[in-house]
Amino acid sequence: MSEAKTPINYIEFKAKDLNEIKDFYGKAFGWVFTDYGDGYTAFAESGIEGGFELSHDPIINGALVVLHHDSLIEVKKRIIASGGTISQDIFSFPGGSRFHFLDPSGNELAVWCEE
Repeated sequence: MSEAKTPINYIEFKAKDLNEIKDFYGKAFGWVFTDYGDGYTAFAESGIEGGFELSHDPIINGALVVLHHDSLIEVKKRIIASGGTISQDIFSFPGGSRFHFLDPSGNELAVWCEE
């Protein structure tokens, strides 16, 4: 069986104030933004695409590395079989679906696809 590669595709951060964070990264680094509702903004022209999610909780580990795979069901099974734990099951969002998992050290990552 040929295994599909799962590259790092997107990085997600938490933010206390989306307008403030857009102003900072836009002025400091020239990033451009696309808003998706009141709670999320995506960024581009940064070397890798990503986004900021509005959070009112304390931000402890504010970065979420997002991998891409063509089949969420397939890669979810492989993650579990390899010792990972699903921390948030598959859910839909504008543009696709994704889930979150914890690696054996407790690092949280996500995997998404266009399905």
